[in-house]
Amino acid sequence: MGSRRDAAARAAADDGVSNLYAVHWAPMVRLAWLFVHDDLLAEEIAQDAFVSLHRKWNDVREGSGAAYLRQCVVNGARSALRHHKVEQRYLDSLHPVQRRLSVASAEDEAISSTGSADLFRRLQRLPARQREVLVLRYYLDLSEAQIADTLGIAPGSVKAHAHRGLAALRTEMEARP
Repeated sequence: MGSRRDAAARAAADDGVSNLYAVHWAPMVRLAWLFVHDDLLAEEIAQDAFVSLHRKWNDVREGSGAAYLRQCVVNGARSALRHHKVEQRYLDSLHPVQRRLSVASAEDEAISSTGSADLFRRLQRLPARQREVLVLRYYLDLSEAQIADTLGIAPGSVKAHAHRGLAALRTEMEARP
């Protein structure tokens, strides 16, 4: 009896995640890319989110799979950015002769050739939480409650981070035409 129940639970998880995958794969990859600016890493982060959702399928509230995915993607992007900072500090500590030459990725080149390059660059300079709130709000068009749920913070904090982030962007955009 237990194995039949386990098989039914796995089948339900397979079906549920497959349905969410069909709808949310591309948006989750784009969300991750907005944080990490690396196609392959963004796909890996999104893939890890779907794997995690499948593992936790019975624990995720019905209808909240997309919110769980967003939360996993944001957390995965945070982790990847922390790892990148550690790598960068290590590379910076090397003697100049040992440093690898770095070439801008094709994505970075494409962004820098468009008008949004300046906005992306300025957005990256914001504190992480402000950047996350603004991306979730203006890219995914999430409500304050959805953003709060995704980031695990209070709705009032979402408002404060959005206000501060927009104010910082506005100030910087006005100061540097």
